[in-house]
Amino acid sequence: MKVFGNSKIKIAILLGTRPEIIRLAPVIRECIGRKINFFVLHTNQHYSKNLDGIFFKELGLARPKYNLGVASGTQAGQTAKMLVGIEMILIKEKPDVVLIFGDPNTVLAGALSAVKLNIKIGHIEAGLRSYDRTMPEEINRILADHCSDFLFAPTKTAKEILIGEGIPKSKIFVTGATTVDVLNQNLKSAGKNSKILENLDLMKDRYFLLTFHRSENVSKKQRVEGILKGLALVYEKFQLPIIFPIHPRTKKMIGKFKLKIPKGVKVIEPIGLLDFLQLQANAKLVLTDSGGIQEESCILGVPCVTLRDNTERPETLEIKSNILAGTNPKSILIAVDRMLKSKKKWKNPFGEKGVSKRIIDIL
Repeated sequence: MKVFGNSKIKIAILLGTRPEIIRLAPVIRECIGRKINFFVLHTNQHYSKNLDGIFFKELGLARPKYNLGVASGTQAGQTAKMLVGIEMILIKEKPDVVLIFGDPNTVLAGALSAVKLNIKIGHIEAGLRSYDRTMPEEINRILADHCSDFLFAPTKTAKEILIGEGIPKSKIFVTGATTVDVLNQNLKSAGKNSKILENLDLMKDRYFLLTFHRSENVSKKQRVEGILKGLALVYEKFQLPIIFPIHPRTKKMIGKFKLKIPKGVKVIEPIGLLDFLQLQANAKLVLTDSGGIQEESCILGVPCVTLRDNTERPETLEIKSNILAGTNPKSILIAVDRMLKSKKKWKNPFGEKGVSKRIIDIL
């Protein structure tokens, strides 16, 4: 058992969404391997089985000790339910440290609950900024960082951002991104066990992969329509299928806006981690509005087109593994064409494997 000051450390690991489950899995495994006293608290912010339960099973993780069952709601309503539930459990369990990851509402609620109870906070993926405060995630990131005692920055760029905001250097640790550990631990298994390429009759580098689900895109008809029209142009020019594991929110809003999926876009239901990694690793190009998928694609060496006007992963733009396209149809086509012509010889800026070990060592 590791020692924290003069007592044995107890860690609370908070998560609530698919990305948190996936990227905290190596940290959970590290705690298990070192026999550290910890527990997992799941807010259940993602409540679809295919966006939640399947990932615990595929990652070989036990079900969380606590599940708040919060599900969907307004920003305030969802966060409020989490605050009440998290506080109750932290008072009961009395952990030494609360570990949070990324930028969902779970992170904000976890940080606020812990800081007001004078419990130390470790924020994994600290220092990411899009500088777009219309995004709920941006507010969550900023507030969580300024509540935290241990800021685990994935890159030197993220560290410099935190220093620029007045956070003491002594609190900041450049560890790399846990995504590196996730890919290292699961890619071989995906290649061996996933049958998604065969099931969809796909060949390596003969299809594009698409995801989009962020509120700033799917809540506005003009942006959704722009993306769909852009996809039509992409298919018309390149004649490669665009595989689209559709997020429930996106599906709902496309129906609400009475829009049609264009020719060439193959919609499939949400899929598990291994199937998604297999699709991502073998795609000719990825189109997404997900920050995590920008990061993964960079590490995997797959060109990425981001369907947003900004990104909290500027490193991917600097090394040219990624390009911002926004949601204008012609801009999307130009971005895809440019990335397909670019050389796939960038250096991964997100660190080497062993990120989770470094985080636990620091704690």
